[in-house]
Amino acid sequence: MTAHTPPQPIYLDYNATTPIDPAVAEAMLPYIHEHFGNPSSSHRFGTIAKKAVAKARKQMVGMLGCRIDELIFTSGGTESNNYAIKGVAAACRHQGNHIITSAIEHPAVIEVCGYLEGQGYRVTVLPVDRFGLVDPQAVAAAITPQTILISVMQANNEVGTIQPIAEISEIARRHDVLMHTDSAQSVGKIPVDVDDLQVDLLSIAGHKIYAPKGIGALYIRRGVKLDKLMHGANHEMNLRAGTENVIEIVGLGQACELISENLATYADDLQRFRDRLERGLTEALPDITRVIGHPDRRLPNTSSICFRGLEANTILAALDTVAASAGAACHSDQVDVSSVLGAMQVPLDYAMGTIRFSGGRFTTAAEIDGAVRHVTRVVGTLQSAGGAAASVHGDDGPVRLTQTTHGLGCACKMRPALLDKILKQIRPTRDPNVLVNSDTADDAAVYRIDDHTAIVQTVDFFTPIVDDPFDFGMIAAANSLSDIYAMGARPLCALSVVGFPSQRLPLAVLEAILDGAQTKSEEAGIAIIGGHTIDDTEPKFGLAVTGLIDPSKVIKNCDAQSGDALILTKPIGTGILSTALKQSLLEENQQRQLIDTMATLNKPAADAMQIIGVNAATDVTGFGLLGHLLEMMTASQTSAIIAAGKVPLLPDTMELIVADVIPGGSRDNFQYTLDHVRYDEMVSDAQRLLLNDAQTSGGLLIAVPGDKADALIEELQRNGAAIVAVIGRVVPREDVAIRVEV
Repeated sequence: MTAHTPPQPIYLDYNATTPIDPAVAEAMLPYIHEHFGNPSSSHRFGTIAKKAVAKARKQMVGMLGCRIDELIFTSGGTESNNYAIKGVAAACRHQGNHIITSAIEHPAVIEVCGYLEGQGYRVTVLPVDRFGLVDPQAVAAAITPQTILISVMQANNEVGTIQPIAEISEIARRHDVLMHTDSAQSVGKIPVDVDDLQVDLLSIAGHKIYAPKGIGALYIRRGVKLDKLMHGANHEMNLRAGTENVIEIVGLGQACELISENLATYADDLQRFRDRLERGLTEALPDITRVIGHPDRRLPNTSSICFRGLEANTILAALDTVAASAGAACHSDQVDVSSVLGAMQVPLDYAMGTIRFSGGRFTTAAEIDGAVRHVTRVVGTLQSAGGAAASVHGDDGPVRLTQTTHGLGCACKMRPALLDKILKQIRPTRDPNVLVNSDTADDAAVYRIDDHTAIVQTVDFFTPIVDDPFDFGMIAAANSLSDIYAMGARPLCALSVVGFPSQRLPLAVLEAILDGAQTKSEEAGIAIIGGHTIDDTEPKFGLAVTGLIDPSKVIKNCDAQSGDALILTKPIGTGILSTALKQSLLEENQQRQLIDTMATLNKPAADAMQIIGVNAATDVTGFGLLGHLLEMMTASQTSAIIAAGKVPLLPDTMELIVADVIPGGSRDNFQYTLDHVRYDEMVSDAQRLLLNDAQTSGGLLIAVPGDKADALIEELQRNGAAIVAVIGRVVPREDVAIRVEV
């Protein structure tokens, strides 16, 4: 039997970034190994580097049709846009404060304009039509005596629509207004000549044209004055301080020379493959596909294709053989459509399923045909499954459960603000035997049978958080049992709650999930004695657990007292790490530690709480550490002070969060708690997000009288709790529920 070889992935995301062309890499090599001098040095090493920079500038000038003293090197398109817009705004402040831009600009333009609005400038954002085109007459109508700059991109990065830049530039010149265009996406795909465009400023990004990341350029027409963005020595004609990045400048110059020599061939190939892709998909899926963007004025490589009624991220999660970009993100209560699709007023049922495919110089006909085949298969499966993630079992290799869903574990709970609004509408119960219900935001309910016996009842289920079905079953069971343990109760039995796409995943997957759950339940000393299953669009699993407790010993989250110590029994960061796992960013040892943490029962903590005696407890799950602490403080009418540096973290979580590996649920939690938390200014943004990270099967957060804290820690450690940390204390109610110190 031969080992399964996964299919070679097909890269159709060239608008995001391009590989370095071999000719570009070859040109750069001598400046990595031999010619390392500083261009500002007068000796031979510096002279060689200076000549290399001069040659690269000449290569760029040849492509753009500008003069040698009109081009400076930057760190990329974002810096070029920032310098152009902020530089004009500052230099022309005495003339006016009005800037005109469009609704479909890149964030490197939109965010800069937003920043300037906060500095007293006025910004007009022009609409676009259904093709994504700016109307030049709307530009003319928006100009006032205070207008100093118009910034409209040459070609849109999402839908490829090419703007009438020359016509807009002519209008700008008539009104003595400067004109800037972001040409990051257009260079190398269509002709870009500054005389033809009649622009005053033009931005270029190296990594969009087969040069390295971190290099770019800004064209500045003679006579245009900009206030400097970078201050220091007089590099780049005293316009941009900083020792020149010779290696990447050489690469950018070579990339531009390739474009000058081969643009017509590049453009023809790109359009041929783009048309082949669109024709293949629209013929295979005629009832649900729609190509958006201008039919004629569009980049030759860009296909923005809508799949009506489906979710783009769900398609891409199943489409691990094709790399492309989604135009919308779907949540439990809303669809976040890109600003470009929103500005074009693409109907929601199309926008939510929009995927951008962008080919490039190294795309082949076989890859296009393969992409059509893979996309058609996945979309067809999604249609038959009602929009669920397509099967990842079979020809594409073994099952990876995280690829069968767009959410992960407790991170896909309903948004806290939405859930809070719904729960407030529920009428309170009047049954005197109900000891705990949703009033206190506890995750389990308690019903008194007699003076010595109460039933604790909870249910929890979620989508896969890890790839292996057995591990998923163990984690789901541990998470469900946690609500029983958080109240200090003893679990008695459980029922399984199953949603399973039986038409797409083999039943062996469900068997493994149930086996994992049974293994963990046996560790807890209980049996799964029944349950309920439905055929669902995504796999979901959990348990409805029944527990027992003496009514006088129920531990709720509403009884925290001033002076209590706050103790956490597991490290946080499972949301970050599970997101990294889904993105294939974790090594095997990191995956194992994540799984082991989530699969660990909170039984030792429950036993220790009953032995020592505590005031309040809650388990830390989907709402994150601060979300659950907020619930405790609100219910207890107290406040908390926690030390961010004392909160235990799973390894590598900070590195991943800095790399923007952050689940949407964690961002939602941060926004929800923001009005109730005061952060010390030394607590970084990364720490703030991490404290709100959506956990799955997290530890218990315990409020224990200060004089019992040491005894509780000793008991927890004696019972086998691996990590126990005092992270803060409870204080009398303040103006905010939580203060986060360093």
